[in-house]
Amino acid sequence: MTGAATAATALISLVVVREVLVSVGNWRDYVVVHDFLAGKATLADVQAADSDALTKVLGTWLGLLVWIVAGVAFLVWLWRARINAELIGGAAAHRRSRGWVVGAWLSPVANLWFPYQVMSDIWQASAPRRPAPGALVKTWWVLLVAGTYLVRPIQWRMASQEASEQDVLANANMSTLLAVLYLVAGVLIILIMRRVTEWQTGRPVRNAG
Repeated sequence: MTGAATAATALISLVVVREVLVSVGNWRDYVVVHDFLAGKATLADVQAADSDALTKVLGTWLGLLVWIVAGVAFLVWLWRARINAELIGGAAAHRRSRGWVVGAWLSPVANLWFPYQVMSDIWQASAPRRPAPGALVKTWWVLLVAGTYLVRPIQWRMASQEASEQDVLANANMSTLLAVLYLVAGVLIILIMRRVTEWQTGRPVRNAG
């Protein structure tokens, strides 16, 4: 359990770092475009920024790979946490069956709130005192949903339609907002995993008989 939490924490941290670096790259692009239009940079500078290998890698296959690996590591932890939560408080304490621990993230529409229910129930079942304050879990989920389903699609559209300095600036601003949302959500889920892991490793299991 502790090992799964450690692995997930490290990989989620990489996701956050990736988002921050992408935002930094977008701001660098804006500065270069701004300087070019002001006569302070050359066309070669603009072309160099546009073809920067690190930005392209972070924004394409490596970025996707980091997200996938981090997601798998998190689901491994979440699955183990759910099993432990059932041993502590019983299966009846959970609104969704165990299959939804993974399925909730993959199901259209349901993925807007089922994962929150799964995590919230694990949180409550694992807490030594019930009901446990749920603000931490709620805030994490709101930020994650806002970043993934609201801000990211807008930022992707802006990035694909850059035609002026203002477009580049708008994309940089939106990528910064996305990075901030994921940064805070990342910190919160790491705190949640750490707390649940501590609770579960210090709790006796429920007698199945």
